[in-house]
Amino acid sequence: MKKWILLLLMSCLCVVVAACGDPAGDPDDDATASESSALSADPKLGAFTARPPHHIRHNATTAPTGLSPAQIRAVYGLPSSGGTGTIAIIDAYDDPTAENDLKVFSAKFGLPTCTTANGCFQKVKMASRLKVDGGWALEISLDVQWAHAIAPNAKILLVEARSAGGNDLLAAVDYACSRPDVVAGSMSWGGAEFSSQTAYDGHFACANSAPLFASSGDNGTGPEWPSISPNVIAVGGTSLAFNADGSLAAETAWSGSGGGISLYTPVPTYQSTYGLLGAMRQVPDVSYNADPASGFSVYDSTSYNGQKGWFKVGGTSAGAPQWAAIRALGLTATNSAFYTDAAASYAAHFRDVASGTNGACGAVCTAGPGYDTVTGLGSPVTTAF
Repeated sequence: MKKWILLLLMSCLCVVVAACGDPAGDPDDDATASESSALSADPKLGAFTARPPHHIRHNATTAPTGLSPAQIRAVYGLPSSGGTGTIAIIDAYDDPTAENDLKVFSAKFGLPTCTTANGCFQKVKMASRLKVDGGWALEISLDVQWAHAIAPNAKILLVEARSAGGNDLLAAVDYACSRPDVVAGSMSWGGAEFSSQTAYDGHFACANSAPLFASSGDNGTGPEWPSISPNVIAVGGTSLAFNADGSLAAETAWSGSGGGISLYTPVPTYQSTYGLLGAMRQVPDVSYNADPASGFSVYDSTSYNGQKGWFKVGGTSAGAPQWAAIRALGLTATNSAFYTDAAASYAAHFRDVASGTNGACGAVCTAGPGYDTVTGLGSPVTTAF
């Protein structure tokens, strides 16, 4: 109770994020969605610019040095096959090598081939000509490859927004949500909260009820949009430590995990019913490995800072597509289900991440038993919610 009294008295500002890289034009021949005009004249949304919260552990190599799909499946008790429907990966700019890089990744780790030719992979560009940005291309590789790794039988829809601006990203979200085959969506990007953000919550309520998962941010304490929306599942970050035999030794809060109490979004019913105190939305909802030290193997042949090859990548942006894949595995993962399940049978659904911090602001920045604003309810131990 003392912890939540402190939470009522505290809130944390988010660090403003900016677009990464210096993109240069490079169109390709993939499908293009109908171009749309700006969704809103709101200057706050117009000023919003996102970046993908990923972190590179070291320079690119010729062989994988990060975690493999088999290791992650063992950590979270996930199956080696399965997946239904389509997972939408919503990012900005174009990754011209996304499909080929997925082919290399799949071959390396023994995953089913996922290509345009066999109907597993589709890329839709939200404009006829899109710029190429190395940072976003690496993010796309991470998202596409690891969604496929976790739910190898699901299809992948890559939706590339015209830019990293708020209006363009929402247009990409709208397209993904319009697809009846989409069962989950991933948004591995975010930025600072803004006062009119609740006006856009409707964009994240897909007509087909597909949940959207968003990274909570990599700047430590402070909530980000769009993960703060009540219609989005906010994914925070953890650190994994392994024993000498490769088994999991511990999972703790990652210091970069975004989280906190919203300045503008009211508490949703699923949180108040669960028993969270306060009038405002709290994030994250759940968490997943994000520490670059325990990062994921990603293959990217689009140049990132002059490098190509295998990268070891971390960040909360890694958790969003993998949680979306968990949804494709069980078709039950939603925020309402998460909080209901945690209230009824916590340990059967989540690993409670109860130690670690993401800042120096007391209870808001400290992981503890049960829900906290660093790792949320915790990490998955099932696909059935």
